[in-house]
Amino acid sequence: MKRLVLDELLKWKNSSRRKPLVLRGARQVGKTWILEEFGKTFKDGYIRIDFYKQPEYKQLFSGSKDVLKIIRNIELASGEKITKDTLIIFDEIQACPGALNSLKYFCEDAREYAVASAGSLLGISLAEGFPVGKVDFIDMAPMTFKEFLYAVGENGLVEYIESINTIENIPDLFVEKLQDNFKTYFITGGMPEAIKVWVEDGDFKSVEKTQSDILDAYDNDFGKHVQNKDIQKVRLIWNSLPSQLAKENKKFLYSAAKEGARAREYEDALNWLKNADIVKKVSRISKPALPISAYEDLSAFKIYMLDVGLLRRHAHLAPTVLQEGDRLFVEFKGALTENYVAQALSTQFEVEPYYWGDAPYEVDFIIQRDNEIYPIEAKAGENVSAASLKRYIKDYTKETNFGIRLSLKNLSFDGKILNVPLYLADELDRLIGVCKETISK
Repeated sequence: MKRLVLDELLKWKNSSRRKPLVLRGARQVGKTWILEEFGKTFKDGYIRIDFYKQPEYKQLFSGSKDVLKIIRNIELASGEKITKDTLIIFDEIQACPGALNSLKYFCEDAREYAVASAGSLLGISLAEGFPVGKVDFIDMAPMTFKEFLYAVGENGLVEYIESINTIENIPDLFVEKLQDNFKTYFITGGMPEAIKVWVEDGDFKSVEKTQSDILDAYDNDFGKHVQNKDIQKVRLIWNSLPSQLAKENKKFLYSAAKEGARAREYEDALNWLKNADIVKKVSRISKPALPISAYEDLSAFKIYMLDVGLLRRHAHLAPTVLQEGDRLFVEFKGALTENYVAQALSTQFEVEPYYWGDAPYEVDFIIQRDNEIYPIEAKAGENVSAASLKRYIKDYTKETNFGIRLSLKNLSFDGKILNVPLYLADELDRLIGVCKETISK
């Protein structure tokens, strides 16, 4: 498999200001695999310590601030030589607070050594406190649609996507192939193991078994790592997500998880899911102005799952919709489409996406690109209406270069709305740039 995050890891490796690395991401998005692949780019390879499977290594970090001593002890315990051209991988680092704390001293005293860490619930540990400024962060998400195309051998389609440098209709030959693969991606999602099973077996039942195993693993984490007072609350919120997203108004309601539930009782449980990187929170803004976070409405937000395939499985939506044409994109009231778009946006822009609502109008997503703000509507098919988007543009004409619609319609721009096919959502940042260049000519 080809993971685009490898490019970021290589930049980190070659940076003169490199600090110990923390690779963040949810369980089973491929963190261990990519770090081992990355380790192969080092002259002397890599050494990986998994603090769950090798708990005996925890003793080497107990109370010690001398990182050179730690390195020597790791060499003695493992029988492997560690040089400045070796990648040191601390996996499941949240299971060893001493190792997590040692990153500070690797930064201060031995920055010449390459240290990369990862963990299934690392976001929880970091949320509980971590030395600021002593580590570099890279975020890892499920596989994008473009990475899916690489995995299924459609390198030519990736090459075509990356060659798009004008805003004009995509030829039907490419549209058909891209839409067919995109529908499959909505079934498999972006979890590497699910895609691997699809590539090897071509069987959606096996894919569903893999997705169920991942969902079960998350549920097991709730029981093992959530405070006792919040375990049931976390499960209620988690299990309510499909029904929350199935609503016409997808605003998250605690009462939809349990009748009578209130924010002050359940917000810790929701924050646990967010810090574990398995849900994404998209808050409402009152108006599009900078800094955008200053206009966030803390009481109104939507919650999406980390992966569209897991959402489909969690909602028990059968893969047979793949054979039912565009029904795949209109069932579940656009929930799959919005979830997919939320995934695509969160990996491209420095500022997390928001949404805008002014009843009865609502724009699905608001993004900040540099110092410009763009409204985005996500539509499930080709029959689209843009009442909310048009209202937004009318109300905020001066603040809006143009609006964006993600749908199954072909790539186009009419001067007011840039229509981007859903299968190009991962290219949105670049396509906005292309559109701006077109306007300026």
